[in-house]
Amino acid sequence: MKSQDIRKQFLDFFQSKGHLIVPSAPIVLKDDPTLMFNNSGMAQFKEFFLGNATPKSPRIADTQKCLRVSGKHNDLEDVGFDTYHHTMFEMLGNWSFGDYFKKEAINWAWELLTEVYKIPKENLYVSVFEGNEAENVPFDQEAWDIWKELIDEDRIILGNKKDNFWEMGDQGPCGPCSEIHVDLRTDAEKAAVSGKSLVNADHPQVVEIWNNVFMEFNRKADGSLEKLPAKHVDTGMGFERLCMALQGKTSNYDTDVFTPLIEKVEEITGLKYTSNEIQNISEEQNKTNIAIRVIVDHVRAVAFAIADGQLPSNTGAGYVIRRILRRAIRYGFTFLDTKEPFIFKLVEVLATQMGDFFPEIKSQQTLVTNVIREEEASFLRTLDQGLQLLDNEILNHFAKEIIDKHNDGDKKNIEYLFSGDIAFKLYDTFGFPKDLTVLILKEKGKTLDEIGFEISMNEQKARSRKASQVSMDDWKLITLGSNEKFVGYDQTENEVKITRVRKFDSKKDGILYQIVLDNTPFYPEGGGQVGDKGILVSANETIEILDTKKENNLILHITKTLPENLEGTFTAKVNTDLRTASSKNHSATHLMHLGLRTILGTHVEQKGSLVNPNNLRFDFSHFSKVSDEEIKQVEDFVNERIQQQLPLIERRSIPIQQALDEGAMALFGEKYGDNVRAIKFGESMELCGGIHVENTANIWHFKIISEGAVAAGIRRIEAITGDAVKAYFAKQENTLAEIKETLKNPQDTIKAVVSLQDENAKLKKQVEQLLKDKAKGMKTELDAQIIEVNGIKFLSTEVDLDANGAKDLAYELGQKQTNLFLVFGTISPDASGDKPMLTCYISKELVADKNLNAGLVVRELGKYIQGGGGGQPFFATAGGKNAAGMKEALDNAKQFIL
Repeated sequence: MKSQDIRKQFLDFFQSKGHLIVPSAPIVLKDDPTLMFNNSGMAQFKEFFLGNATPKSPRIADTQKCLRVSGKHNDLEDVGFDTYHHTMFEMLGNWSFGDYFKKEAINWAWELLTEVYKIPKENLYVSVFEGNEAENVPFDQEAWDIWKELIDEDRIILGNKKDNFWEMGDQGPCGPCSEIHVDLRTDAEKAAVSGKSLVNADHPQVVEIWNNVFMEFNRKADGSLEKLPAKHVDTGMGFERLCMALQGKTSNYDTDVFTPLIEKVEEITGLKYTSNEIQNISEEQNKTNIAIRVIVDHVRAVAFAIADGQLPSNTGAGYVIRRILRRAIRYGFTFLDTKEPFIFKLVEVLATQMGDFFPEIKSQQTLVTNVIREEEASFLRTLDQGLQLLDNEILNHFAKEIIDKHNDGDKKNIEYLFSGDIAFKLYDTFGFPKDLTVLILKEKGKTLDEIGFEISMNEQKARSRKASQVSMDDWKLITLGSNEKFVGYDQTENEVKITRVRKFDSKKDGILYQIVLDNTPFYPEGGGQVGDKGILVSANETIEILDTKKENNLILHITKTLPENLEGTFTAKVNTDLRTASSKNHSATHLMHLGLRTILGTHVEQKGSLVNPNNLRFDFSHFSKVSDEEIKQVEDFVNERIQQQLPLIERRSIPIQQALDEGAMALFGEKYGDNVRAIKFGESMELCGGIHVENTANIWHFKIISEGAVAAGIRRIEAITGDAVKAYFAKQENTLAEIKETLKNPQDTIKAVVSLQDENAKLKKQVEQLLKDKAKGMKTELDAQIIEVNGIKFLSTEVDLDANGAKDLAYELGQKQTNLFLVFGTISPDASGDKPMLTCYISKELVADKNLNAGLVVRELGKYIQGGGGGQPFFATAGGKNAAGMKEALDNAKQFIL
């Protein structure tokens, strides 16, 4: 069976059992602050399990794109080394929200696997939860009794909390689960060792294939469990593992989910991947196999994340995606000898292979390809830089302080031990993997200080956890039976009651509170627009609302304090000044989006936005810089529609297909319901839940203040409207007046500036010539100051030149002399004061014979001038901010050759 047929049979089967088939949610979560990525099939349904929303059907089935690379569920380090873990995988699932329970879920799972997919019953084992007395959760007798009607009891296994009690995080819905495992070994292997003994023992051919979770409990903040108001079923079957079982393979990578990608890597690299069935392969071939598995796995995760709207970056989810891609690049670089970008070429194969079921990978193919190609090119350059830096560091960082740091007093082989601190900095700053550092050190007969590396790694993890850690209390219910609703499209002030509150420690901002109201005019952050601020007012007190967010379908009002009387009646008042400013920017964003598509082309798609009271930021797909003329055209396009005074046409509940048929823009990576809200200004029509002006005339004026690249194929525009534009024009006018006054109020200001520039250029040439002449004169003088120290010609002195002059002079002296070690100090006037600079030149024969390194010299001497720098082994510079330390720096230069 082909993988496409396996997926279709699963969905068809559950459709025949009355399930509604829904599409996969985006791999990147936008409305759940507790998760960075969609890491399981149930993530998009959390609000239904918690009772905060009602599903379209009590029975649902889907295949969900999942990513497990961070947090509690993290499979990254296993990927490539085994044959069944992945970063991105598909989770086939069927769901019951208070409808059927254990009996139906277990019987249907057995029917599908044994009767539809025809997996031999003798190859299957099942597990049930053995219970946990400490948490007062009993043995799952009900599941055991259902299974023993379907399978021999000796194939039913009791599982502990780790294996058979499923919970998504530290808090939230959870419950016992019943796993199904498949034994894919040969008959001879089965006869020799029972498959039952290999369940949950990390055997590559005895693997969990399906997990039926019975959601019965809610895990509270104190760790205790409470019964959920309704019982739910949450099942997940690993698509890739299912394909392995049904295609008669012993590795996920030997299935047609991965073989087209593997064949493309083989074509590009000229290397061969060996199937898991081949025994006794060489160590070199094993490394090749691991590298290819890493690459074909990781390209899927990265490509789908980008298609769903998450670009590689240096923070948050973007950093995780960048690290996954860099891991793949590094494996290609080290083990497949790929020194040029090539992973981007796999995107076409992926789009062909999966585009019919996941159309986003096909529609976003160009963007995904370009982003990956640019990321590859950038990191390959970094790898080269990292290798050079590592070579330099090896010369000087076999750490003398390691003995003290580890307090073991052992000096044995200390000269071969490379500093773990420096290795970690290479990893953390350059993305230079530890195992690559270890490999290079081994080639040079050196060893990494592993303890020092782990200390630095753990210190960073602790800092990261402290920065992001949030501890939550349980919800405290205040008013029962009230239905929360958002009334903010029509009102900015309303009478409200508090329905629930929760305290949380944000670490960064201290103790805060989340308040839920029975109705609210406060807009929660979403769709790029920031949340409303304002106040809750009662007869006796006023509580400031610092922010408004949405989580699991609840609108959360963030405060520093709670009202004294939680059961009282309050007036919720939105800060209308801030909201009005945000609405102008939001409506202008829609007009600009249309303007960009009209002027640059329909390939332009929104890839991110931020709308706040001060400005708007808009990321979009485009593969070249937007020219000044095009920016002017976009500004004119938007301002023309502002002048046309277009009224807002808002349709709050229109069938999504009707809206799309009428030309509404939908954004990739967003999750839409069956009915949507459509916002229309003239030709601009988008699906949007944000706050907008009643008429484009309210925007007043639109001005783009910057345009630049965010990533390969992604540009960013920042713009302002309304009062911010007025302030911008006033500042420009003041600046022009100051310039005119400085130039003695010429009649033609532009002509006066051009004349000043011409005069400055002439003077600059004269100064450059004078400095060159001065340097020539100094060369003879400095020649006479060179002394010999330990057979090395040495000079360390301050010169009255700029940095470029010092460089030229150093090279001229270096061409004339051999075995030369010189350090120049220069001090140049700067807007912030005197700027000291050190320049070091070392003859190449000294670099080779004496292991001297200019980069290390300036880094150490740079400490005296409170700065740093680097360069090549024979030439390097360091800038600083403490000119008073120059003499000490120059005096200490000689120590490097003593």
